[in-house]
Amino acid sequence: MHWIDLTIFACYMLAMLGFGLFFLNRNEGAEDYYVGGRNMSSLHIGLSVVATDVGGGFSIGLGGLGFVMGISGSWMLFTGLLGAWLAAVFLIPKVKGNPVFDKAYTFPEVFKHYFTPEVALIAGIISAVGYAGFTSSQILAGAKLAQGTFAQLDLQTALIIMGSIAVIYTVMGGLKAVIYTDTVQWAILMVGLVFIGIPISYTAVGGWEAISQTVDPALLSMSNMTWQKVVYWAVTIIPIWFVGMTLYQRIYACNDEKTAKRAWYLAGVFEWPVMAFMGVALGLFAKVAASQGMFDYLGAENIADTDPETGLPMLLRTVLPVGLMGIMMSAYFSAILSTADSCLMAASGNVVSDIIGYFKDVDHESDTFLRFSQVTTFIIGMGAILIASMMTNVLDLMLYSYAFMVSGLFVPIIGAFYWEKSSSVGALAAMILGGATTVSLEVFLQQLPAGLDANVFGITVSAIAFVSLSLLFPDRQKEQMEESSDTTYQYSKQV
Repeated sequence: MHWIDLTIFACYMLAMLGFGLFFLNRNEGAEDYYVGGRNMSSLHIGLSVVATDVGGGFSIGLGGLGFVMGISGSWMLFTGLLGAWLAAVFLIPKVKGNPVFDKAYTFPEVFKHYFTPEVALIAGIISAVGYAGFTSSQILAGAKLAQGTFAQLDLQTALIIMGSIAVIYTVMGGLKAVIYTDTVQWAILMVGLVFIGIPISYTAVGGWEAISQTVDPALLSMSNMTWQKVVYWAVTIIPIWFVGMTLYQRIYACNDEKTAKRAWYLAGVFEWPVMAFMGVALGLFAKVAASQGMFDYLGAENIADTDPETGLPMLLRTVLPVGLMGIMMSAYFSAILSTADSCLMAASGNVVSDIIGYFKDVDHESDTFLRFSQVTTFIIGMGAILIASMMTNVLDLMLYSYAFMVSGLFVPIIGAFYWEKSSSVGALAAMILGGATTVSLEVFLQQLPAGLDANVFGITVSAIAFVSLSLLFPDRQKEQMEESSDTTYQYSKQV
């Protein structure tokens, strides 16, 4: 990179760290650090939601999908649109309409209300592990982008640099800083893609004529996928809108139900079609550029040996002029930060409130709790960097993290809100057996029946366990409430 681009990029990174420092002494407790003071607007929340969900992992991952699948890869984020709107209709009214959750900080607190503290503890562990993995995927995305952009930079060094920036910024700022900067970061990404990345890349590869003549026609079709891939995306991405700790934190950060719903509808539209098509289009342009030999000078003469997720960084490095390169890199790194910081905050909240809080009462408003939360966030962030150093594929790591949480948590949360006979034993069994099934199948079996993903079987096992054991082992408290209700009804009928 030219020194001008490096200067622009360095200034952006310093600005993000400065923003975190700005909020360091303004966070007065858990209300600010974990739920943004509970008074955020629908615009800030909506942009923060989509910045967190799409962010760097999906930005780089979508580029990889566009490289391999073409524009049909955009369907992955259509499931994000469905998930956002379904959550707005079925989830948000249950959370914001119940005053019990007016002072909640985490997603597992829902389980604590409907079931037992032990169920909430297991949910907190699952969520913390899942979001630690998801944080790692974002750090890996940033490292891959840096590796593909900066000459002589190896992946491990890039991991340390990008990971450290993301962790330090998040530790200092908390959720309020995360939400405000997400708005800025998303705006930077959108402006960078619309006015810089897409038009310059499209022109550089020769426009539509060159694209249509270079790539397989299947890459220009919206149907270049299997039904198994559709099921995989649907069962992995849609449910996360019901069990994502980052999303519950933002629901709690809204001051009322109407604000939260508007934010979720806005986020869905930005996911698909806006971000979906821009992401895969750039990946497709990278495939064309690779076929034309534009990356030969980078040692990527053989397309078959090129990592699809590095195609987009190499494209931007090749076609963008001095100055615009720094702006575009800042745009992509902003997307990565916007997801990494949110996921790190989620994992920290789970550990402090749901896991440690199970064994010891904590005062959420004390200065000691705030400092302890910051230390915990730092430790988890360092662990996420270590996990990232052991993985190679951003999208796989991200979707594995999704699958781990979804297979264990989705069925119990639906049951908690919508099935009166759901029980604590059923919830515990569903979490453990569902998650264990998915992880076991992904680790030990390469090929599953009908070519389906392990998450399909994990959710199925979770549902069977939840329903059967809830019926066999009902919660005594619920039984007593039902008996009391029946007695009152019979008495009033006699009278």
